[in-house]
Order: sequence, then C-alpha cells, then structure tokens
Amino acid sequence: MKEIYDSSNVFARILRGEIPCNKVFEDAHVLAFHDIHPQAPVHVVIIPKGPYINMTDMAARATDAEMVALFRAVRTIALDMELGEKGYRILSNCGRHGGQEVPHMHLHLFGGQKLGPMLAH
Repeated sequence: MKEIYDSSNVFARILRGEIPCNKVFEDAHVLAFHDIHPQAPVHVVIIPKGPYINMTDMAARATDAEMVALFRAVRTIALDMELGEKGYRILSNCGRHGGQEVPHMHLHLFGGQKLGPMLAH
C-alpha cells in the first residue's frame, strides 16, 4: 500500500508559515532551521520544500534539481556553521522501523562536538 503525504505534518506547516522556525538557510528547493530539541551543539533540520514522505519517496519522485539542492544545502550549512574542518553527521530516519517521527523527508545535521557511535552496541 502506497503511503499518502500528510500535509498537516509539522514540517509542511512550517513551510506554509503556520509555525515559526529559526531559519538558517533557504533557497528555491530547501528550508533549514535549528531543531527545537537539539541533540548536539549544532542540530539543524534540513527539509525539501516538495511533499516527500521520506528518502525513498523523494528519490523516486524528486527532480534532479531538488536532489542536488538538498545535498548542496548540507554543504553550505555545514560550512556556515564552521563544521567542515572538524566534521559533522547527517542522519535521515526513514519509516517507522528507522525511527522517523515526522512524515516529511528531512535530514538532521549534527556537529559542534565529538559525536558518539551511531548505534548502541
């Protein structure tokens, strides 16, 4: 059964301006903002403006320009946040088993400190 995009999700509402965000980047295809519950000194949420549920959905339906814009935004934000030299982590949860909480494709950009292992052993 194909999932249907839920336009009432919190990120769709942020994109429509119904909920404020602390914006760090925006272009024609991408919006990025500080996470309201940061898990690291730098924790930015990066979302495509298109109505994509997760990475699987976006990779299937997005234009090449949208895909490129998303990953170029990661680079721009990481450099603007001075994370390029010491490093950073990008995370995208996909689906229930992957831990996705908001059904809108998004990336988390973490940095500003040494990050621990990705998965508990």
